[in-house]
Amino acid sequence: MMSNVDPDSWSAEDENLYQPDAWGLHRWWVDADEQPQAVPEETIRELREVIGRPPEDLEQRAPVVTRPGRDPGLGRVEIQCEDGTTRTVDGAIPADFPHGYHVVNAPYGGRRRLIVSPGRCWLPEDWRAWGWTAQLYATRSRQSWGIGDLADLRTMRTWSESIGAGFLLVNPLHAVAPTDEQEDSPYLPATRRFRNPLYVRVEEVPGAEHVDLASLAERGRELNSAGRIDRDAIWALKRDALWRIFAASDAEDRGFTAWRARQGQALEDFATWCALTEVHGGDSGSWPEEFRRTDTRAVARFATTHAQRVRFHAWLQWLLERQLQDATGGLPVIQDLPIGASGGGADAWTWQHVLAEGVTIGAPPDAFNATGQDWGSPPLVPWRLRLADYEPFIQVVRSTMASAGGIRIDHVMGLFRLWWVPAGRSAREGAYVRYPSQDLLDIVALESQRAQAIVVGEDLGTVEPGVREELAERAMLSYRLLWFEDEDPAEWPTDALAAVTTHDLPTVSGLWTGSDLAEQSRFTQQPTAELESGREELLTRLRGRSGLAPAATPEQAVAAAHRLIARAPCTLLSATLEDAVEADRRPNMPGTTERDNWCLPLPVMIEDLPDHPTVRQVAAALGHHGHEPKASRNR
Repeated sequence: MMSNVDPDSWSAEDENLYQPDAWGLHRWWVDADEQPQAVPEETIRELREVIGRPPEDLEQRAPVVTRPGRDPGLGRVEIQCEDGTTRTVDGAIPADFPHGYHVVNAPYGGRRRLIVSPGRCWLPEDWRAWGWTAQLYATRSRQSWGIGDLADLRTMRTWSESIGAGFLLVNPLHAVAPTDEQEDSPYLPATRRFRNPLYVRVEEVPGAEHVDLASLAERGRELNSAGRIDRDAIWALKRDALWRIFAASDAEDRGFTAWRARQGQALEDFATWCALTEVHGGDSGSWPEEFRRTDTRAVARFATTHAQRVRFHAWLQWLLERQLQDATGGLPVIQDLPIGASGGGADAWTWQHVLAEGVTIGAPPDAFNATGQDWGSPPLVPWRLRLADYEPFIQVVRSTMASAGGIRIDHVMGLFRLWWVPAGRSAREGAYVRYPSQDLLDIVALESQRAQAIVVGEDLGTVEPGVREELAERAMLSYRLLWFEDEDPAEWPTDALAAVTTHDLPTVSGLWTGSDLAEQSRFTQQPTAELESGREELLTRLRGRSGLAPAATPEQAVAAAHRLIARAPCTLLSATLEDAVEADRRPNMPGTTERDNWCLPLPVMIEDLPDHPTVRQVAAALGHHGHEPKASRNR
């Protein structure tokens, strides 16, 4: 168990409390109540063993991340630039040096990656906008096959643009294992580089017109009447339909082969992993030994003998990119980047030499999760990430930004430090591990400028000093929630995204009616008095600032909440579609396993959103927020 430290014996000036040890571990940390805590000795021992000692020459081999005008300490070196040119630099990087990924030829013959970053993310000057936050899987139309898809995203985007919205924010769209049993949580994907074929609109696939899909489409649309999104049933139908189209139209290339060649080895590895899951299951850790690494002869033979299935899974990614580009148009669609991926998934299979074994990431206890959280994903070992030239991090950031125009970095504090939980221990018994935040933030800024993508950092929970200031310095927007903030929204900072709630917190209607409290009491182990106290605190924030009468309707409460955040000077204002349609149930209730988390459909179809009275009130309230000039991107 973590242990409290006597505040009288703790000094903020004691640097040892803040400085990580040689393994990057923090033996002490400060909780959400600003109380110092000590990490159990057993946790320290176990994590040191997992992390291991970095090589003595790490600083001579790791990539150099810098900016123009700074001296990276390399002396006089020859640099092979990304564009193929060669430049000699002695001391500071010239102001006109191109941003990008270069190679340093050291005098002693070594080669190192040189990453030159602009230091700040892409953010249009003086731009302000409002938009919707949507769980795409839940946002269905009458043409959907039981789940919201990229055609539904296009419909939502065109409608949103027509009423003055300047962006959309959607849940992670990343792929899970293509097996019969589908992972429900979008925050535990198999990969953070590739997308989920469940989001394909089947009828819009090239070649679909030549295949009889009537019976499959009818069965798919019947799933819209269910009260729960059944991903297993949906995937079975879509997989069948997509394979029929693929098999019937494979000879019609339509640009797929050239696209596939441009994607390189990353796509081939992922498509091979998908084909392997169809034979050996979705957890690569349980496969026969000969298939547990990407570079074995057995894997190469498998890819050859199953070439058609490998091609099929690569083809699905081509479809997803085409449909996503069509769906987003010129509107920034901010995609969510989860903090990690499944330990048995495709990314873990590819990058197993960079991941920690026997450890998962999470969060320490706070006001909303008294026992802490364990998210089930293995962490990247910081020094191993550096020796991998940061390539795993670069790829997941770049892929999530692609074709959309924005990224929301879930638990952005993980770029600074991550809470590691040893196997077999509770989330309370974890410890913070330090990451090379300056390098990671500079990489995000570089990718943001290249993709012309807005960056939002989700900085909710236990946030160490200096994080929000660093985000602001990098033009990365932070978060401000009505449910969390003590200050009036009019006093919130400009460099932020303002909202009432998130997918993990009560909806306005659920809070107001008490239905969320009842569901918490049913599905969690928290004491009823504690839950009631938490609800009253949130109600006080809403009633005290809005003047809502106790007898107000849920519709009135939703409208009042959004009139409050409309007062905020923040760059972005966001409203969840769950709030806008007065949904009682939040998409996810952390710490629960029996509840239908991530499987709740929006109770209103997309076609009916424009005429929904509360939707119109929310849009009117937020529509007073300035949104010029529009954030447009070059395609």
